[in-house]
Amino acid sequence: MNKVEWLPLSLGKLSFLTELYISENRIMALPNSISSLESLMKLDVRANQLINLPSSFGELQTLVDLDLSGNLLKSLPESFGNLNYLIYLDLSLNRFTNLPSTVGNLISLQRLNVGTNDIEELPHTIGLCKSLVELRLDFNQLKGLPEAIGRLECLEILTLHYNRVKRLPSTMGNLSCLRELDVSFNELADIPETLCSVGSMKKLNVGKNFADLRTLPESLGNLEILEELDISDNQIKTLPDSFRFLSRLRNFHTDQTPLEVPPREIAKLGPQAVVQYMADYVAERSLKSQQIKKKRGFCSFICPLLCFSIGEE
Repeated sequence: MNKVEWLPLSLGKLSFLTELYISENRIMALPNSISSLESLMKLDVRANQLINLPSSFGELQTLVDLDLSGNLLKSLPESFGNLNYLIYLDLSLNRFTNLPSTVGNLISLQRLNVGTNDIEELPHTIGLCKSLVELRLDFNQLKGLPEAIGRLECLEILTLHYNRVKRLPSTMGNLSCLRELDVSFNELADIPETLCSVGSMKKLNVGKNFADLRTLPESLGNLEILEELDISDNQIKTLPDSFRFLSRLRNFHTDQTPLEVPPREIAKLGPQAVVQYMADYVAERSLKSQQIKKKRGFCSFICPLLCFSIGEE
């Protein structure tokens, strides 16, 4: 089957064209005339051999849906930030090492996928993409996220597995709409307590941070509608007391994690068995603590009396 290697300059004459599908070909460059497609709303150029985009690419201001995945792109033209109506953008499977600061100009962007690149950091201007609902950063070289990530108040899905993230910013506690967070296969040493103020969280995956992650936030139980939690392949030995409040938890993965509280045999019985165990565990410990306090109180009362009595004799 023959594959297209180039597009004619006359392409720009199709001024009423609204959708263009040219995926899975061998196109290395788009003609400058493509910027004349003033009605274009959807452009699918995935799985080609694009090395760069025309400098005038940002003139496609009616563009809503753009798929550039599976190419050889390393950078975006300065004009890219002019795509004010862009809602969906897929840049995955390319060769990006960073994103331009102009990405913050994409004020209508709702879904952004930059997975499987070599991106080492995100620009702080990502926080200006206020409409973002889904952000996929998997399979990159990220060591962290900018504090500005906390400004994405509409964000519902954030995935960044297979990176090198060592810490998450405390501002993530401001992501009030976040439903799904995947930070598996990273180098996390801890999870900020502020993340547990995200009451909308339903799915949390912190699995496979291996030797780095040893504890969970004490306030984990504040995630009251959490349904799925993965802590597998970490070094966590004890669950926080607040785990007993996770009454909606339906999936709990603990493979290759050396749990002691609760014991492994309890974890195997399912998430609600663990929730009940932690409730009983905390109640029993509280009861013992009260008994000890009563004994100390009794001693502090009776001992002076005994001493006084002996002194009288």
